[in-house]
Amino acid sequence: MKQFFKMTLATICGIAIFITLMGLFFVISLVGMLASDSASTKVKDNSVFVIKMDGSIDERSEEGTPFDSFLGMSGMGSMGLDNLLASIQKAKDEEEVKGIYLEGGSASFDAPATAQQLRDALKDFKKSGKWIVAYADNYSQANYYVASVADKIYLNAEGSIDFRGLGGKGQYYKGLYDKLGIKYLVAKVGKYKSYVESNTLTGMSDYDREQRTAYLTGIWNYWLKEMAEGRKVKPEELDKLANDSIMVFAKGDDYVKAKLVDKILFPEEIKAEIKGRLKLDKDDDINQLTLSDMLNVKSKKKDDGEKIAIYYAYGNIVDNEASNLLQGGGHSIVGRPTAEDLRKLADDDDVKAVVFRVNSGGGSAVASEQIRHALKLVKAKKPVVVSMGGMAASGGYWISSPANYIFAEPTTVTGSIGIFGLIPNASGLVTDKLGVTFDGVTTHKYTNYDMDLILGKDTDDIMKNLQAYIDRGYQNFLDIVSEGRGMKPEQVDSIAQGRVWLATDALNIKLVDKLGSLDDAVKKAAELAKLKEYHTAAYPGKGSWMDQFLPKENKGTYLDSRFQAEIKALLGDLYEPLMEIRNDLQNSSRMQAKMLDDVRVK
Repeated sequence: MKQFFKMTLATICGIAIFITLMGLFFVISLVGMLASDSASTKVKDNSVFVIKMDGSIDERSEEGTPFDSFLGMSGMGSMGLDNLLASIQKAKDEEEVKGIYLEGGSASFDAPATAQQLRDALKDFKKSGKWIVAYADNYSQANYYVASVADKIYLNAEGSIDFRGLGGKGQYYKGLYDKLGIKYLVAKVGKYKSYVESNTLTGMSDYDREQRTAYLTGIWNYWLKEMAEGRKVKPEELDKLANDSIMVFAKGDDYVKAKLVDKILFPEEIKAEIKGRLKLDKDDDINQLTLSDMLNVKSKKKDDGEKIAIYYAYGNIVDNEASNLLQGGGHSIVGRPTAEDLRKLADDDDVKAVVFRVNSGGGSAVASEQIRHALKLVKAKKPVVVSMGGMAASGGYWISSPANYIFAEPTTVTGSIGIFGLIPNASGLVTDKLGVTFDGVTTHKYTNYDMDLILGKDTDDIMKNLQAYIDRGYQNFLDIVSEGRGMKPEQVDSIAQGRVWLATDALNIKLVDKLGSLDDAVKKAAELAKLKEYHTAAYPGKGSWMDQFLPKENKGTYLDSRFQAEIKALLGDLYEPLMEIRNDLQNSSRMQAKMLDDVRVK
């Protein structure tokens, strides 16, 4: 027995010592990673900035964890357009950086304008006289558009280029809902307000087809013009290729003959090409700078002069924030905290002007109005200039409308001035199919109106009142835009009706003031504030990586947390429509100002 206790005690001590040593190793490693991450990068002479075009590219980078590099995940997930643009500018300014190497071609962009802004930054980089070389195993369409700015484009043997124009097919769930016994009740204003159609129709309406065709054609023509300029060919020649079935199944030399690439190279050959440009010997190493390296390069810009705040508002506009990272759903613009941030900027005497950077397809009308009102308070004290990113539509336009001046990228999607309410009537499923009935008492006629709608009771009367509510909301939207843009409500109505506009068209109907970049918006803000010297500061501050693990005020359900992946795998194609029903049932805001769908491109 004594021997047993000795062995047990020794085992416990051994485990305790092991845990202590591992804890010390973890802390030392963590401190080392944090110190390494914060250390300034020293740029070696004859360096090349390497941009690996993988993952998703969104409006702004999200804070990663210190373990990403340790776990080999630093290249996964999303890259922020803000970080990419800042790093390209640094590479332009650093004499030691001789060129940019673009590798890979599978990145996805949150909107066509995001790809356009990245390409514009690379085009500006070339003004320094430095080179850009692109190489990939395969190029997706948006990635090829970005790569077309390069001095030389190379493709791996057996590689391919996706070159077939823009478009896609949406999913329409009415047939599924009919089988489930669910019918969506709709109150809306705007014949082009097509967000509801995926739940109420089996195919695209003529109005939706008209607006999609218009803005996709506009984006494609803009891309076509720039790609043709980059490849030194005629736009009509490239356009013909997109309709050529041969290009879908092309190989190697076909792309060279079509002038889409300059040469077919194996990986060791592209390495030799870069070494040749850097005048390196065969055995010399290439000094490479990653995106992380460039972010840690000290900027040559000085923080002199007065401060201009750049406030980033991107994602869906919502009333409440997701509980934690496990809930998913991407970044959101949350009504109350965003409004509070803007009020703080209004009261901050150190901030002389605000650039409101909007990239949103809208969402809650209630949250949109909170944010718009707060932006008006800022405007009463200092100039406000809006810079539209990939999209600023519906609620995204709502929150943009009070600005002194509005800039949009040429391929920004905007407008969609319209309102809707969408409620699922589940009586066919709950009562007819499952046999569940409800009964109770109320003190007034509309005490349980929301439940009555879901269960199909007195729907005509309630929907009549809901439509009147939505009508008032639409008129309010018209008045808001009328006030902000200096137009009459009837003028706004003629270009509203939920219609989505490409920025080049929106310019002609006074929804935006000028086509230009975020930098152009900053310069305009400085002009309006009469600033000769100025610097910018980004808001809101990026939260700590630990914040992603901390619970927020709202608590999610098991559907939102650890079982989400398992449920998605179990439900398959049913997952998205069922989650849509769940979201509609949970949504406290019956009035929505939201754009038709996602415009992410590859």
